[in-house]
Amino acid sequence: MPKVVIDGKMYNYDAGIPQQNTKCAIIFIHGAGGSHKHWTNQTTGLGKKFLTIAVDLPGHGESEGEPFDYLEGYSNFLYDFAERVLGTRFVLASHSMGGAIAMDFALRFPEQLSGLILVGTGARMRVSPYILNLFAPGKSFPDFVNFRNSDAANPELFKQAGIDEIYYHDFLFCDGFNYKDRIKDIATPTLIIGATEDPIKPLKCSQYMADNIPNSQLRIIEQAGHLMMLEKPQEVNHCIEEFITGMVCKGVSEHG
Repeated sequence: MPKVVIDGKMYNYDAGIPQQNTKCAIIFIHGAGGSHKHWTNQTTGLGKKFLTIAVDLPGHGESEGEPFDYLEGYSNFLYDFAERVLGTRFVLASHSMGGAIAMDFALRFPEQLSGLILVGTGARMRVSPYILNLFAPGKSFPDFVNFRNSDAANPELFKQAGIDEIYYHDFLFCDGFNYKDRIKDIATPTLIIGATEDPIKPLKCSQYMADNIPNSQLRIIEQAGHLMMLEKPQEVNHCIEEFITGMVCKGVSEHG
């Protein structure tokens, strides 16, 4: 598994190397309590056509460091990571909590992006006190895997999709995020993907972003829950590939 050192700390990522020449690279960032494993089906599937990189955020997965308490910390980390690993413009794909980081990055560093992908996320991420209590220090919620995915999902797919001990920190982080008044300033071409059975970020969240982010498009994954990229990987990959080949790669080739 490749790693990169930033400010003396080791950060882990997974990568898919395309079988053909491409100018398009995608960096995937996971959601709360997650890791690069959330994007395994994308780095392998889409990695055949694009350079795909899925990173473990600080303090998550196999990455060193501590999870940040403030949004800019993650955005700054992502900037440094992309500069060391890629050194070129890229498509930023995100899920849930990762969407907060991606939206902040798109507003602060638009020149770094050729496209933005927001999966199962929202412009506001309020977390109910009930959920926060379930994940308070010393507690766990093993049925959360079943709660956040559709009834048809195979639980075996999600056994290693999250880490209980970091959920509480990440949910507190999400609870403070509200960019409802800022997303109108995102100028990057944006793909929004929502799922019909997502109980955490229902379709109304995706629709709100589609209505308020200029140059955005909405795609809906039927009969899938919050971790739609694990539950319906082919459908999600198709949406991403269509977006990139139709909008992003064309723009990259035209502008060098």
